[in-house]
Amino acid sequence: MLYKFKSRAAADLIMLEPQGRQIVTLMGKTPGASGIVTVAQIPDAIAALEAAVAAEEARQAEAADDQELTEQQRAELVSLRQRVTPFIKMLRVSAAEKADVVWGV
Repeated sequence: MLYKFKSRAAADLIMLEPQGRQIVTLMGKTPGASGIVTVAQIPDAIAALEAAVAAEEARQAEAADDQELTEQQRAELVSLRQRVTPFIKMLRVSAAEKADVVWGV
């Protein structure tokens, strides 16, 4: 299953179900077959995603001190920052154009 995020202000963004569900949940929304982030909700959604990224990076820095990963292992990890950056860009463009962001599966 895929999550397809749409906005009149940006190109569609497609994510695999686990990553789409994670992003929807981090924004405080209920994952499901469809949903919406209204223009009024976009600033809070961006703040929630950026807070989650900061928290993950703090946990990873702490874990790096406790255990050593090889460079190859680090390169294979896909961080939350990498996953949410395109979506945050979509939210920012949508806010500037006063366009809601919707999703469907």
